[in-house]
Amino acid sequence: MTIPTQSSLSPRVSKSDMKIRERSSSIISYVKPDSEDEIVDQNSLPNLNANWVHGKGAWCIHIVIIIFLKIFYDFIPGITKELSWTLTNLTYVAGSYIMFHTFKGTPFEFNSGAYDKLTMWEQIDNGDQYTPAKKFLFFVPFALFLISTHYSKYSLTYFTLNGILCLIGIVPKLPFTHRLRISIPFITQY
Repeated sequence: MTIPTQSSLSPRVSKSDMKIRERSSSIISYVKPDSEDEIVDQNSLPNLNANWVHGKGAWCIHIVIIIFLKIFYDFIPGITKELSWTLTNLTYVAGSYIMFHTFKGTPFEFNSGAYDKLTMWEQIDNGDQYTPAKKFLFFVPFALFLISTHYSKYSLTYFTLNGILCLIGIVPKLPFTHRLRISIPFITQY
């Protein structure tokens, strides 16, 4: 990659305006802490992308989604009760992982891009750990694991599958993964 010289730059573009992406050979990286400007931008307006978790019914919707998923899988012919609970667990964990840990930034144009580097989980409660909302969202995959293994009569196959799903749902929510990025080539984006 060649870096343009000052003479090849347009008179309107200076070297300080150019952003060069750092290359990393590691698939694991940490997002740098926010600058003072980003912190000011984050505190200037409420974050509509993450504040919904404190609204009325925000916690209930998770339970309602799980109930609807269970009913949906129960209506499919040939699916046993054990498989139905495991598929409910799989669908909920996959959906919540994608929603909370995959997409970065906000869909709204405010705060001058202050949240562009953060996932929704990192935006909730300004990144504080162990708040009531985060405790609830941490508890749901674990409770779903317990329910799924109970109704599958503790079958080793279903227990193992539900245990792996529980880990997929819980590990990204732990404090040591805050601002941690794991990039899988050709799958994840920066």
